[in-house]
Amino acid sequence: MKQRLSQILFSQGFGTRRLCAGLVWNGEVSIDGNVVDDPDAEFDTQGLRFTVGGQEWPCFDKALILLNKPAGYECSQKPKHHPSVMSLLPAPLRERGVQPIGRLDEDTTGLLLLTDDGALIHRLTSPKHHVPKVYEARCKHPLTPAMAEQLLAGVELKEPEDKLRREPQGKFQRPPEISKAEAAEIADETLLRLTLLEGKYHQVKRMVAAVGNRVEALHRPQFGALSLPADLKPGEWRWVASPSEVWA
Repeated sequence: MKQRLSQILFSQGFGTRRLCAGLVWNGEVSIDGNVVDDPDAEFDTQGLRFTVGGQEWPCFDKALILLNKPAGYECSQKPKHHPSVMSLLPAPLRERGVQPIGRLDEDTTGLLLLTDDGALIHRLTSPKHHVPKVYEARCKHPLTPAMAEQLLAGVELKEPEDKLRREPQGKFQRPPEISKAEAAEIADETLLRLTLLEGKYHQVKRMVAAVGNRVEALHRPQFGALSLPADLKPGEWRWVASPSEVWA
């Protein structure tokens, strides 16, 4: 489908329509190596790549980003104690409203997906769609086969202390919350590789605590069929060409 260049820039998060037209008038936008100075020039958005201020951008109706999340960042638009992961992204992605698909704790590292596609967020976070997430938990104490068996069978999750402190006294008691792992592999004496289909609050830490151990460090190397690229450094990001790559 063809669109005016100023509208394309607007849809990709480069500011207001007036600002986008100004970028074109000022000669800051080029396509196929040629500067385009007419905001009303039309281009087919399918597979379109354009350059703004010397940086090349692909054109996507909906953005899907893979970020190597470092420790010390919150997966929130309004962080409380640490910087937001949004600060690791360029302004156009923030402007178009990408959000994390699920959350990683501020001290958890690894693969984080972000998108501005609300339907995709729902599909990838809903337990009924069974999208596996793989976590690597470095534990305080040696792991045992019995611990792995318990995690596979299902464990009762206790409420985290920080959540209990926020609960009003005398509130209705919730039924026990049970979680089980899809896979639980002991990689070495204290390294647990856990595959989950859900995404509950502090889930890995609570599951490991339920079998008598403690998570000292947590990393997510895989989300669905996507693995964290070995050459993607903490804090760096890249485009995911299609949501189908998550299920590939």
